[in-house]
Amino acid sequence: MEKHIEQVRNHETKQVNQAVVKLDAKALVTGQPVYTEDLAPADCLVVKVLRSPHAFAKITSINKEIAMKVPGIACILTYEDVPQKRFTMAGQSYPEPSPYDRLILDQYVRYVGDPVAIVAGETEKAVERAIKLIKVQYEVLEPVLEFEKAMEHPSCIHPEDNYHVNFDIGNDVAHNLCSSESFAHGDVNAAFEASDVMVEHTYHTKANNQAMMETFKTYSYLDYNGRLNVVTATQIPFHVRRILAHALDIPKSKIRILKPRIGGGFGAKQTVVSEPYPALVTLKTGRPARMFFTRTEAFMASTSRHEMKVTVKVGADKDGHIKGIEVYTLSNTGAYGEHGPTTVGLSGHKTLSLYNKAEAIKFSCHVVYSNTMSAGAFRGYGATQGTFAVESAINELADKLKMDPIALRKLNMLEVGETLHGYYGEVLKSCGLPECIEMGKKMIGWDKKYPSYQVAPNKVRGVGMAMTMQGSGISSIDVAEAQIRLNDDGYYTLLIGATDMGTGCDTILGQMAAECLECNLDRIVVNGVDTDQSPYDTGSYASSTTYVTGMSVIKACENLKEKMLEEASKILEVPVEDLIFEGHQITTADSNAVISIDTLAQKAVVGSHECLKAHASHSSQVSPPPFMAGFAEVEVDQETGHIEVVDYVGVVDCGTVINTSLARIQAEGGIAQGIGMALYEDITYTETGKMRNNTFMQYKIPTRLDVGNIRVAFESSYEPTGPFGAKSIGEVVINTPSPAIAHAVHNATGVWVRTLPITPEKILFGEKDDK
Repeated sequence: MEKHIEQVRNHETKQVNQAVVKLDAKALVTGQPVYTEDLAPADCLVVKVLRSPHAFAKITSINKEIAMKVPGIACILTYEDVPQKRFTMAGQSYPEPSPYDRLILDQYVRYVGDPVAIVAGETEKAVERAIKLIKVQYEVLEPVLEFEKAMEHPSCIHPEDNYHVNFDIGNDVAHNLCSSESFAHGDVNAAFEASDVMVEHTYHTKANNQAMMETFKTYSYLDYNGRLNVVTATQIPFHVRRILAHALDIPKSKIRILKPRIGGGFGAKQTVVSEPYPALVTLKTGRPARMFFTRTEAFMASTSRHEMKVTVKVGADKDGHIKGIEVYTLSNTGAYGEHGPTTVGLSGHKTLSLYNKAEAIKFSCHVVYSNTMSAGAFRGYGATQGTFAVESAINELADKLKMDPIALRKLNMLEVGETLHGYYGEVLKSCGLPECIEMGKKMIGWDKKYPSYQVAPNKVRGVGMAMTMQGSGISSIDVAEAQIRLNDDGYYTLLIGATDMGTGCDTILGQMAAECLECNLDRIVVNGVDTDQSPYDTGSYASSTTYVTGMSVIKACENLKEKMLEEASKILEVPVEDLIFEGHQITTADSNAVISIDTLAQKAVVGSHECLKAHASHSSQVSPPPFMAGFAEVEVDQETGHIEVVDYVGVVDCGTVINTSLARIQAEGGIAQGIGMALYEDITYTETGKMRNNTFMQYKIPTRLDVGNIRVAFESSYEPTGPFGAKSIGEVVINTPSPAIAHAVHNATGVWVRTLPITPEKILFGEKDDK
């Protein structure tokens, strides 16, 4: 392994740090059937659900007699027909930190769209007709629609006796409190007293939809052994197996999960969404069943980004040395607690740590229930919301100090070797953030353009910036195993449990294996996830795949090389220590004996009656942060408030870049999503709790014409604990656009917009400062 690490340090790699084409690129562009919907048999029962029209109600009666008479209806299931075991749909480590507050179907409905009944039939037309004929009586309850008032509201959203938490998460369900936590370093009040300048504001980020191309799609069937097989578009195959086993009250050994290609996830598919319904139908009827969410269902009956109000208080001396920072986050988890207790912490841990030189920091939070669709995982996972708040506050502090915001950050930012007090006490071993800032500053033309300049009588361009950090997997929790096999034809089969959701992780992990085994990538076959066959992996989330699964791949390959050398030693009848692995062959040090890998593979099967294979697992005690500096240039029409992103520069430190092409695409895509969050995306509800924008006709996401010129560069550090020096990249890239654009808008207009999205109305009617 050390040899390959040194290769990267010396830029001698042949597969790693190259722009390798994705393994599945040809299949995707030629339209080959690779997705769940393509693979589902034509005779599957169609599964849909009747959804609640009320934000909060108790079902008093359900009459399905007439609906069952519709020709082709196979079954109609209500809350009386499902197991009464509460569970969480959050795909997280076990025991899950999220509360067990769900049933597959419940007598209580807690948001508009909550499932009331499951209907399965031969055709979609029959199922839709039957849904209309189900008669439901409700006792309508007063909903909690303003999450700021949830803890004082008279309604208790979860009154059930069997509500369960696996350990203390600081909840008070009687007062709609899902969880709470706090941490501190130093005396923040004393730090504020010693400060010359103070900034304190509340920043409001809204619920956003992940808007991936493929909606939630699942089909299920029983195999010849009576086991439940579930084919589904998920980021978390092994978690799905555990969650379904618990919810359906059957052993995990009775369930097999298969993951085909996924058309995007962005965190949405880190939660179980569609899987329980066809699975239950298959168990009840013995027949294959499928459930494909419509786009409207994906909007109104899945999960969104957590809406948060983040209050930031920061104090500094007159020279810009930050004395103290305090962050309080109020997060809306919606009707259920999926990811509620875990998302909120990142709004503090991944922001306060950037300013590690502060004398004192403090973070506290409350996560509350409301009668809106439950929130869940979304790229950035709480750090995005916290970054908007903290980076905006730092920009406001710089403005108040009349100091360049870049100079302010350089004075206070973390450095290699420091213990990060707000980041679980980890010691920072790699950081290219100063270099990222310098490169971004030059690319955007900061010295010439900051803070703003006139381009027309009524148009001004402003520039702004922000920085951020994320993590690489969940330390001491995430685990991944890899298996590598030398086949009899000399090719390798790599088995992984990580989920490729369009990110190209199959390609990246294959590149790592090819680098270790000193062969071309076309000699590596990477298999998709099947929980019966694939090695265990906690899943593709928390930016863990490259960092955690990548290390397991390297370990497995090194183990296989040792076995190959041992086998070659027997065949060539020379000591192992005299052999050299050269990728396509193994030779003796004096080159007197040579055996090709193809021949070795064949002889191993004949002599040992099995293919040579090896496996390894990996879990990390640390989660090294990747970093990014983001710079925005916007043009604002002073008469209309119209905002146009002219240029966005993102410079990323993700350690060694494994695949330069895929890393660039990740960064560009994350920035585009961040621009959407900053300027367009906003889930809102009516006064009765119905989602207003549940299609792309109402929910705005940016097109290519709306994001301006996006430019990406890399200033990579070297992470000693990562595979070939790599860290993660998937999430960090979405965090900077909101604060950087808000900063640029202020520099152009004098208005600080503290509630997203930033709209022309907020600019025109916003209160201007003294600029």
